[in-house]
Amino acid sequence: MNVAKIAARAAKPELGTRPRFAAVWKYRWLYAFMLPGILYFIIFKYVPLWGLIMAFKNYQPYAGLMGSEWVGFAHFQRFFGMDEFWQLFRNTLLLGLYNTIIYFPITIVLALLLNEIRKEAFKRVVQTLVYVPHFLSWVVIAGISYVLLSTENGIINSGITALSGQPVEFLTSTAWFRPLIILQLIWKDAGWGTIIFLAALAGVNTQLYEAARMDGASRFRLLWHITLPSIRSVIVVLFILRMGTFLDLGFEQIFLMLNAINREVGEVFDTYVYRVGLLQGQFSYSTAVGLFKSAIGFILVIFANKIAKMFGEEGIY
Repeated sequence: MNVAKIAARAAKPELGTRPRFAAVWKYRWLYAFMLPGILYFIIFKYVPLWGLIMAFKNYQPYAGLMGSEWVGFAHFQRFFGMDEFWQLFRNTLLLGLYNTIIYFPITIVLALLLNEIRKEAFKRVVQTLVYVPHFLSWVVIAGISYVLLSTENGIINSGITALSGQPVEFLTSTAWFRPLIILQLIWKDAGWGTIIFLAALAGVNTQLYEAARMDGASRFRLLWHITLPSIRSVIVVLFILRMGTFLDLGFEQIFLMLNAINREVGEVFDTYVYRVGLLQGQFSYSTAVGLFKSAIGFILVIFANKIAKMFGEEGIY
């Protein structure tokens, strides 16, 4: 009897592993499709984390990463104690807020509007038109902005000058810098940001709309009581993920629109890291600044996920 029990116990792991390996082999091509993405994150996201140790050292290229002097939190103390810190933090925070409360809702509204188009041919044309700007580089976007807004022969400023006689300093004004950045972002990426929402809208049960119409629901009622609740979980997940890049505003766009006059309101963490880290060669200090920005994003993701769960949503973990 005891021998039989021991044999049965010994056979259980073997029997349990067979279905597991059989399932992996059955879906081997799906795992093969996952492999490039997994390798991408390992090589470009996880392996570089080793370099964060540079933020706690006084890195010298000739000494190497491990041979450089350990300085602990000295770079962080320097960063938090400098006069520019609050200016950088304010500029980055404000642009991040504008990005979240203006750009993010616009992508949802645009997706809802596209979803209401009933003629498929016209819908495809509109989708193509709003997707195309995403494939333009920020260099092209900045060039178009200069052509339109320049005080010398700018198309928009030429019209303003003809009407009022006085051009508007869009490109050098501190008041216009942030609205201009958000408008560029909306024009370039709002259409592309609708893709996930449109995919979620395609999965809404059409029988709900038919039942609501029979009860006399208006178009607004259908939108408010059926469409938005059906994609609420998608909105919450994307909002949580956006919190992780709240302070990551995109270096290229800001850098191309910066100049000596608007730098006071336009300098953000990304451009500061480039100016101090690459141009001045302060690698450890700039790594500390980048680590601080990443830590803030990590905290915001945890906080947003906890808030989402408090309101009954699943969150991202």
